[in-house]
Amino acid sequence: MTQWQPSPRDAEAVKRVSRALASASSWLIVTHERPDGDALGSALAMAHILTALGKEWTFLVAEPLPERFQFLPMYQQIRHISETDYGAYHDVVAVDCADEQRFEAVSKAVAANARVINIDHHQTNPQYGEASCVDAEAAATCELIYHVALELSVPIDVDLAKCLYTGILTDTGGFSYPNTTRAVHQIAAELLECGVQPYDIAEPALEARTRSQMTLLQLALRDMFISPDGRYAFISVNRKMLEEAGASEDDVEGLVGFARSVETVEVGVLLRERPDGKVKASLRSKRRVDVAVIAQQFGGGGHARAAGCVLEGPLPMARQRIEAVVSSVLEAMSV
Repeated sequence: MTQWQPSPRDAEAVKRVSRALASASSWLIVTHERPDGDALGSALAMAHILTALGKEWTFLVAEPLPERFQFLPMYQQIRHISETDYGAYHDVVAVDCADEQRFEAVSKAVAANARVINIDHHQTNPQYGEASCVDAEAAATCELIYHVALELSVPIDVDLAKCLYTGILTDTGGFSYPNTTRAVHQIAAELLECGVQPYDIAEPALEARTRSQMTLLQLALRDMFISPDGRYAFISVNRKMLEEAGASEDDVEGLVGFARSVETVEVGVLLRERPDGKVKASLRSKRRVDVAVIAQQFGGGGHARAAGCVLEGPLPMARQRIEAVVSSVLEAMSV
């Protein structure tokens, strides 16, 4: 049987961003706030690619990083933005950012009229930037960066492979979400050939939970709401619960999966009260509901099965607003 090789759905877009990356000697790498596995994996994979091309790079963030991803190569080289960075960068590569507002926290480092390269897989991405490679069918931004690496003839060593595998693993939910394709498995197999040890990534990225996170989970599940018809569920986390559990903002990540995992539930929602009083909503669906459409109604976005938005508080009112939309969408589908 002829060996099948995964190829990009938009080869021209991959070529465009690859040419752009080769055209400057120094780059600022940015990703979305509260970065997850695909955000960090794709950003650090980009750092490896730029290093291989002989380019200089700086990866800036504005918030504390999730410690569970410390195993990623070059994690320690990520810098927090400071005043010395303001306006210093003229060439920017944004990875896993559905829109430019997603890296607003580090935008002070971007010079006026800077060139932005956009590599992303969110369906709500408007294809901003001078050059973009946006593919909503890609399982992860790391899937696209894998093709960029091949286009630039960058050898995929074990460190680059770890970054790419982390993004693909986490954004497919350990290869369990509907976005898991033949191409995803083929790319993952090739990354394993490069030396990736799957459990060394899966354990910290997907399985390990802090003690405070388990305490927070107990508190959150105690008040979990499941709709009377069983088709949607809400988990809410307020500031008092975080304090009681001794939990960090990062400990909230992943709790939405428990709402979605209820047998009859199609849409799971996690509501997190932020320090500024606003409420971050994370939405997940199983098969039928496009939660990105729901998130867009509140100024957010994302994927069909995973999306998010920010609502005005207080938390009970935010829940009423988004529950009304979720309920309406599900009701319309049952007609």
